[in-house]
Amino acid sequence: MKIDVLTLFPDMFKGVFESSILKRAQEIGAFQYRLIDFRHYTDDKHNKVDDYPYGGGAGMVLKPQPIFDAVDDVKSQTESTPRVVLLCPQGETFTQQKAEELAEEDHLILICGHYEGYDERIREQLVTDEISIGDYVLTGGELGAMVITDSVVRLQPQVLGNQESATKDSFSTRLLEHPHYTRPNDFRGLKVPEVLTSGNHQKIEEWRIYESLKRTYERRPDLLESANLSEQESKMLEEIKANHVETHG
Repeated sequence: MKIDVLTLFPDMFKGVFESSILKRAQEIGAFQYRLIDFRHYTDDKHNKVDDYPYGGGAGMVLKPQPIFDAVDDVKSQTESTPRVVLLCPQGETFTQQKAEELAEEDHLILICGHYEGYDERIREQLVTDEISIGDYVLTGGELGAMVITDSVVRLQPQVLGNQESATKDSFSTRLLEHPHYTRPNDFRGLKVPEVLTSGNHQKIEEWRIYESLKRTYERRPDLLESANLSEQESKMLEEIKANHVETHG
């Protein structure tokens, strides 16, 4: 997978993109990236990439020319048709399902905004996706681009080593992940659930499914509205709900 990031602050990415899973992904050839300072594409003699909005108002708006020229240049260097992703508060909220969708692409272009916003022609003519990583305000799109890159690249084949790790993550199954335990079995009087040390793999899997449903019901019940539950899972969920009523009234 190739990811080109259009940004005014390329130095922000170095530590993240050259560490941990993203570094490993590059080492095994699953991921490559470029950081493109789109200020280099401006035709303004003062190197400005923003201007005052027509009609007045607070803040500055990114001009279309540098962004269009930068994207055109990137596209001219590839035979693929990249998805062009605009990081912005008005975009669809980023989810694991969106990460899985983008992970199927060969090439992404991520555009990081700053200032008050983008010239609307960038949205209308240039991008294929608008994405927000949450309902809060950031200084620019750089942190969002890092989040998207990490979540997408880790889904590439062989990046995690054990591919099952990605398919069983929270949200990949549309449910929150079950609790995990490791050694020692008894830590300060707190013991690992007996089923996990039983060696009975069927019972362990049933426990994990039950605990995943229980955690989702308690913490993110909204996820259950769109979860495609099996007959076994549906029965477990009814039991969880009944126990919750008995416990909490």
